[in-house]
Amino acid sequence: MKYMLMVLGKQADYDAMGGAANSDSPGWSEADLKAMFDYMGALNDDLAESGEWVDGQGLAEPRHARLVTAAADGSPVISDGPYGEAKEVLAGYWIVDVADFDRAAEIAARAYACPVPEGAPNYPVVVHPVDSRSGTEMC
Repeated sequence: MKYMLMVLGKQADYDAMGGAANSDSPGWSEADLKAMFDYMGALNDDLAESGEWVDGQGLAEPRHARLVTAAADGSPVISDGPYGEAKEVLAGYWIVDVADFDRAAEIAARAYACPVPEGAPNYPVVVHPVDSRSGTEMC
């Protein structure tokens, strides 16, 4: 069964990862970033080796995201997102194909255990089953 494991964050977290301390987090050092990337790289490698990896990506800073709706003629209407005010947004994800929820939860717990600097927030990992119905049935 496929699951999407979602890592949350907010713009202040990305700023802190760039070295800018703020009220939510200390500034991250190069060593902090290396520890995170090494940890996540090892997790990704293990998932690929076990055959459970489907996809996974870290996302760009929330300030780069946009909301898109459609005008009456169907043309896109693009606006800045409410991300500055949002609590947390999707910061990255994995799609895994595993035997059951328990295995997905084990992977999520491992992702949650990623090292962060003392005082930095550590958000829960959201585990969401991927609907196996075709796209036409879901719309």
